[in-house]
Amino acid sequence: MKQINREKLHTLWTLFLTSMRISAFTFGGGFVIVTFMKRHFVDRLHWLSEEEMLDYTALAQTAPGPIAVNAAVLVGRHVAGTAGMAAAVLGTVIPPIVLLSVLSLFYAAFASNRYVALFLKGMQAGVAAVILDVVCSLGQKVLKERSWVSIVLMAAAFVASLVFRVNAVWILLGALAVGVVLALLERKGAKA
Repeated sequence: MKQINREKLHTLWTLFLTSMRISAFTFGGGFVIVTFMKRHFVDRLHWLSEEEMLDYTALAQTAPGPIAVNAAVLVGRHVAGTAGMAAAVLGTVIPPIVLLSVLSLFYAAFASNRYVALFLKGMQAGVAAVILDVVCSLGQKVLKERSWVSIVLMAAAFVASLVFRVNAVWILLGALAVGVVLALLERKGAKA
């Protein structure tokens, strides 16, 4: 019994520290954090499969609220239940709360500082590179599946976003509708 509790405690502690480390050292929003979550939870710790991480990313993006917190809820619950969810969420929100609290105290000095502005411009380029890395790796996963529906859906979402400037919410709702229709057709085919 004590061995099980120690293992669970170790898992919760690892989940908390990993979530905190990811949150503390990634800048640029939820997609950047999701990239690092994939690297840690899928590639290093093997707690999730790539497919599960893709599913959780999609769910986290469609739910209201910050994508990083939503992803932490889903990953934490998958890894260690409700306690895991709490550990992952706490680890994810503590660094930004502390950082924003400190920055808000010194906002006037930071806002007018030329070097801070240059630093933030440089960070934008780094964030763009990380997001491009995520897009390429997730796109490769879709192409490897060789599912014509997934490939057409991915291309259509790209064109809708880039060319027609369709809001991401509408793209996600459209993809959700396609997924529901496909699931219903698959279910109907299984019954027949």
